[in-house]
Amino acid sequence: MIKAMYTAASGMQAQQTELDVIANNLANVQTSGFKRSMTHFEDLLYVTLQQPGAMNANGSGMAGAQVGSGSRLVSTTKVFTPGAMAQTGGNFDIAIQGEGFFELQGLGGERLFTRDGRFFKDANGDLVTAQGLKMVPGINIPQAAVRIDITADGTVSYQQGDATTQIGNLQLTRFVNPAGLSSVGGNLYQITANSGEPQTIQPGTQGAGTLMHGYTERSNVDVASELISLILAQRAFETNSKAIKVADEMLNTSNNLSR
Repeated sequence: MIKAMYTAASGMQAQQTELDVIANNLANVQTSGFKRSMTHFEDLLYVTLQQPGAMNANGSGMAGAQVGSGSRLVSTTKVFTPGAMAQTGGNFDIAIQGEGFFELQGLGGERLFTRDGRFFKDANGDLVTAQGLKMVPGINIPQAAVRIDITADGTVSYQQGDATTQIGNLQLTRFVNPAGLSSVGGNLYQITANSGEPQTIQPGTQGAGTLMHGYTERSNVDVASELISLILAQRAFETNSKAIKVADEMLNTSNNLSR
């Protein structure tokens, strides 16, 4: 009965983690380029009361008797399914339709990656994120530029009067395993050993997505699915708490037998 308490407690802790992840997904429903997280659990060590397949006196195999010890969190992974495209008309808004990330230069010079295509022009004319992180390779918008045009393959040009001038090319970065990237907040990701090395390529080539100028990518969180998961987590949490209560009542009954 004491074991039942610890087993059920591990289940409650697992469902609490599930709730934390669901809450974070729901909190970022309106976050541009956000990718929902999934939890993965595994069962814990089994106590073997009778080894499965053990032979009896007649030489026949017997069914085993094993009692588990609960569950625990193994990992959380990002799901990089595409989000819906939202037309903003912003001159520096760029959505990735397909695979790939924008590369950014961190404040400490580190390589960062994002799916959030909301960019701004800083005082020097460079395209930066809301946190002031510059694009890699950098794109500088001349002060005289009247209108900016970004094609699906990443060609950036500006219009001044009747003349159109090309000023650069946007690149995308792909990973063998994007789910292996480390989330660092701010819609940013960092390279890990599990993500593989970054591959910088032109949009629309080698499996990379294309660009949509004047659009942003919405979060891929499905509110209905998250609410269903929320209800399931709540029910599982309640059931595990009920198991602890029953184990406590049985233990109390056992203690009262000697009275």
